[in-house]
Amino acid sequence: MSRPATEVTAGRFEGPHADVKRQLAEAIDRHRDEILALSHRIHQHPEPAFEERQAANWVAEAVSRHGYQVEHPAGRLETAVTGRMPGGLGTDGPRIGILAEYDALPGLGHGCGHNTMAASGVGAAIALAGVASQLRGEIVFLGTPAEERGSGKQFMIDDGLLDGLDAALLFHPSDRTQAACALLASEDVEVTFTGFQAHAAADPWKGRNALDALVMLFGSIGLWRQQLRPDARVHGIVIEGGTAANIIPDRTVGRFMIRSTDEMEFGRMRERFRQLVQAAALAAECEGEAVFSGGSSTMKDNATLRKQFLTNMAAYGISDNAVLPQQLGSSDMGNVSQVLPAIHPSIAICDEGVPGHSIEFRDAAVLPRADEVTLVAAALVAQTAWDMFADPGLVAAAWAEFRGD
Repeated sequence: MSRPATEVTAGRFEGPHADVKRQLAEAIDRHRDEILALSHRIHQHPEPAFEERQAANWVAEAVSRHGYQVEHPAGRLETAVTGRMPGGLGTDGPRIGILAEYDALPGLGHGCGHNTMAASGVGAAIALAGVASQLRGEIVFLGTPAEERGSGKQFMIDDGLLDGLDAALLFHPSDRTQAACALLASEDVEVTFTGFQAHAAADPWKGRNALDALVMLFGSIGLWRQQLRPDARVHGIVIEGGTAANIIPDRTVGRFMIRSTDEMEFGRMRERFRQLVQAAALAAECEGEAVFSGGSSTMKDNATLRKQFLTNMAAYGISDNAVLPQQLGSSDMGNVSQVLPAIHPSIAICDEGVPGHSIEFRDAAVLPRADEVTLVAAALVAQTAWDMFADPGLVAAAWAEFRGD
């Protein structure tokens, strides 16, 4: 007796690849318990950027069980994972990257839903393994750490782990479904002010207050926002603000992010931020240092791949809410899109209006709706990858668009 259709197998698959697309959906359905258990396990054990040791191990073990040749650690990052599976018809074909993220937000856990991204990427890899004998090329799984801070994908690019790929596919959960993706260029900045300790009551004139410098920096940023472009962002938190109220702080640390949709404007913002740090240090008679790291680029969204993803979405009756304004965050998926054709579509796991990076979104990421989206997203990524394996002309068109031919 055949199994009843689930959301992941209920698509209306049509066209020349309908049979394989159904096979991919059925493979995900057969392994749904494994895929969803991974999502929930990662959600229950959140690990911040560069510290995703358990999640990376679980992801590596999962793709290894399904026949991938796994490298873990991969490159310089302890928590990066790669898995490779050659096509049964030969490797002289497209090399398609299936990406997965699994880092959490400090103090919040999976408020961005990366548990669903890890599980959907693994699910897509599992499904493609089942049809690998029918394809020419290579399936490349990439477990990518440190998206929330540090831009782990850029390390993997620099280490050559994405060399030779023809496309990179990664789903993202959201409160809305939008196949197109726009991102703000972003960079992390850690600011340290160094002053001199003194008794805050007996002889405060002997001290140089590093907290004054940090407070002035926040004030300067607030005034600077009046002249920033509407799509630019600067925000930060205090990491160290002193040790006791009766000690003039000799060291304070703040962590900031600067963002813009325009790469040239972003460069000007970086220099202006440096000037604000030095001005605050001078005013407080302290030393100031700004260390920039973890740069994320804007998204070069590939319309050729996006259209194919939309076609596969339509088979599930999923509508693209392209009329809604895009939520402009940042991601190192932008870095990937600058070196090869890539897409980063979003699918809603909750009602519109639930903000990302919130307790509400974190809790939604393990509800039944998110589970079903995780499975369907895995199918959509796998089916879009199959489209490229089956039609090298699609790969050529994606590259032609990427190069601006």
